[in-house]
Amino acid sequence: MKKIFCVVATLLAAAACVHGQSAERLRSYTGTGSVTRTKATTTVGNLFDKGIRIAALGIIKSSDNKTWTVPGSVAFSNPSFPFALDLYNEYVDGHTYKTNLEAEGALSESDVIKVDLDGTVFTAYIFADNYFEMYINGVPVGKDAVPFTAFNSSIIRFQVKKPFTIAVQCVDWEENLGLGTERMGEDLQHIGDGGFVAVIKNSSGSIEEVTDKSWKSQTFYTAPIADLSCLKEENGFRYSVQCKGTSGTSESYGIHWEIPSQWFSPAFNDSSWPSASLFKNETVGVDNKPSYTNFTNVFDDTHHDASFIWSTNLLLDNVVLLRKNVK
Repeated sequence: MKKIFCVVATLLAAAACVHGQSAERLRSYTGTGSVTRTKATTTVGNLFDKGIRIAALGIIKSSDNKTWTVPGSVAFSNPSFPFALDLYNEYVDGHTYKTNLEAEGALSESDVIKVDLDGTVFTAYIFADNYFEMYINGVPVGKDAVPFTAFNSSIIRFQVKKPFTIAVQCVDWEENLGLGTERMGEDLQHIGDGGFVAVIKNSSGSIEEVTDKSWKSQTFYTAPIADLSCLKEENGFRYSVQCKGTSGTSESYGIHWEIPSQWFSPAFNDSSWPSASLFKNETVGVDNKPSYTNFTNVFDDTHHDASFIWSTNLLLDNVVLLRKNVK
C-alpha cells in the first residue's frame, strides 16, 4: 500500500510541476492577445467534402475565458456572400481555364458585383493559400470556392467608383484545429504556410492595382507557439518572426485577437497596421501549381509584377486581414 501511495504521490507531483511550468510560460506572455492551448473542439466536420483535405471548424476557450473559432470565422456557408468565379478549380463543378482570356470570356454581365451602379468595371485575379474573402467598399464581392485544398485561383468582376477600398480576410487552414498545424507526410504537426496575391485590371485591360508593400496587413491568429516569450508587440505591430520551428506539438499555444466589427469598411482606420510583408513565388511554393502557372502573364507581368503578401510570418500567422485604398 505504501508503494502505491508513493507512486500516486509522484504522479501528482509531476502533474503539479507540469501545471506550474505551464502557468509560468503563460505569465511570460505580455501581449494583448488571448492565449489558448491544446486542440479545439470540432463544430463543423467539413465545409467542403470534395476537398483533398478536411476543412473543419472548431471552437476553443482561452485562458481569459473567451471563446474563439478556429481557424477563423468565415462566411463560406453564408449564401449572401458570393463565391468568386474560377480561374482554375480542378473539382467537377469547377473550371480549369488555361489562360486568363479564356476565364474572362466565360464571364457575363450577371457576374458583375455592382457596388456602384455608375462605377467602372474592374476585374480581380486572385491566388490565395488557403482561403480568402474579399470586400470592396464594405460590400462582399467574392469568397474562395475551395477553403483548403486542392489549390485553386479565382476571378472577380465588380463595378465601383474610385477611390475604393479593398479589404480581404485570409485564412491559412489547419487540420489540427487550435494548434495551427497540418499533416505533411509522417509529420502530423507540420506548420503550413499562407500567402495572397492579386492583380486588379480596369475595363480597358490595364493593371490598376497589384499586391505590394503599399497594402496594410494585420494578424489576428498565430499558432503554433512553443515559447510565448518569443512574441513581440510594438505600436500596434504583432511580431512572431522571432518564433522558430517547422513543427508543432499537441500542447502548442495559440494567440488570438478580436477582429474589429467594421474592419472591411472604407471608414475603418488602419493607420496602426503594419505594411504587408512580401514573399517570393518559390517561398510560397506555386511553381508546380497550374492554378498559378497558367496565369503568370497576369500575376508576374513584366512591367507590374504582383507580390505574394502576408503578415511578417508566413508560417505562424494564420488569420491575416489585408486592406488597400485604390486612389
